[in-house]
This record gives sequence, C-alpha cells and structure tokens, in this order.
Amino acid sequence: MTSAVMSQRALPRSGVVAVLLVIVAAGLTALAAQWRIHLPFTPVPITGQTFAVLLTGAGLGWKLGTSGQILYVAVGALGAPVFSDASGGFEALTGATGGYLVGFVFAAGLVGWMAEHRQDRKFATMFTAFILGSVVIYVFGVTGLMISVDMSLPAAVEAGVVPFLLGDLIKAGAAGILLPGAWKLLGDR
Repeated sequence: MTSAVMSQRALPRSGVVAVLLVIVAAGLTALAAQWRIHLPFTPVPITGQTFAVLLTGAGLGWKLGTSGQILYVAVGALGAPVFSDASGGFEALTGATGGYLVGFVFAAGLVGWMAEHRQDRKFATMFTAFILGSVVIYVFGVTGLMISVDMSLPAAVEAGVVPFLLGDLIKAGAAGILLPGAWKLLGDR
C-alpha cells in the first residue's frame, strides 16, 4: 500500500510543484557535492551527496526522487559544474566516481519507494531505508571503480566502501531521526 510522501503532505500537488521539486533535489545534491573531504588513499572524496540523494528520495517519492537525480547527473554530464570540486562533463561518468553518480539515481528511487510504503515514519525503518540506499550506491560505485580505475573487487571495496561506512551510518541515524520527527510535526495521517 502506497501513501503520500513528505512533499505531498506538505505542499500542494501540481505539475509545477513537481518540476520545482525535481530541480530542488538536483540543486541540493549539487550543493552537497561541494562539501567534500579528499582522502589520500582513495580517488573518491567524502561528500554530502549521499545524504542529499537519499533524503530527497525519501521526501519526494520514487518518481520525483529518481527524476531529481537523473536531472543532476544529466546537467553535470553536459558540463555544468555540479559534481564534486565544481566539476562537470561526461568524463566524470566514466571516471572514478561515475558509478556512484549512476547509483544515485537508483538509490533515490529505492528510498523513495520505501517512503511511499511508510518506511519513513519510524526510526528503524528510515534508518534501514538509508542503509539499503547506501548499499545501492556502493554496488554501483565499486563496479565503477573496478571498470574505470581497473581495481580488483577487494581493492574497490577498500577504497570505495570502507572509508564511508561510519559516515553513512551517521547519515542513516540522522535520517532516522529527521524524517519521523518531521512526520510528527506534519501529522501523519
């Protein structure tokens, strides 16, 4: 059984609002990409992108959340400086972080779908949704590292997953508090 997601509960439903929300999701992801920490032992920086991707997926549902990430990746691939380090261009999709960028689309969709099935109403289920979304991003990211940087699976996991586990647990915990809390403020019906 699907139900309204946060944006549908808080905002009027219209085509204009939907388009604006997709643009906002892409914009938030672009802003979060600029918050980064470079690590010397991996070609993948720590950024705020995953939090923006998964949070907008949960807030918008699978269709709009996915659309926001498709817009983000497309605008960046066309050269807009929306990726980490204010970079852009198609080569980003074929580089070390390309798999993560593609994974954003699928992760936002998954978390959005879970939110549509009321998984954003309680800490445990929202935390789980964020963890599953992170796993999707990791799968695409590790695959991308193996292809673009010619890493073995163990090396790709070491460089593309291990450094991010603690941060993603913290992000999942924050989401597990924020989303259910926001639903309490809005009145979950």
